[in-house]
Amino acid sequence: MDPVSLIVGALTAGALAALEGTASTAVTDAYNGLKALVSRRLSGRGAGEVALAQHESKPEQWQPALEAELVETDVAADASAVQAAQRLMALLDAAGTAAGKYTVDLRGAQGVQVGDRNTQTNTFGTSS
Repeated sequence: MDPVSLIVGALTAGALAALEGTASTAVTDAYNGLKALVSRRLSGRGAGEVALAQHESKPEQWQPALEAELVETDVAADASAVQAAQRLMALLDAAGTAAGKYTVDLRGAQGVQVGDRNTQTNTFGTSS
């Protein structure tokens, strides 16, 4: 999985677990740690700070804005944020982690989506 999708996915899964009241203390701690790392990355970026704050209460609605801000800040290069996201996902989805769900490598891929519940429409061929 690409680093930005992993980080945003982990933040979304952590926020949803917190909202649903299903988060253990370990999950809450891992989520807060990841959120703190991302918050430092977005510090001084008004839109990014708003996206992160709003994402916590409405993760699915604010996910695209947060993802765009994290791409802008090159969070993919932040090894500590990537590792924190992997730790959180290991707590939230141990089976998926063990199966390699969060270690997808898409170098050179085109027209690919990663994640659950995606929709994509591709049109191939020449137009008339």
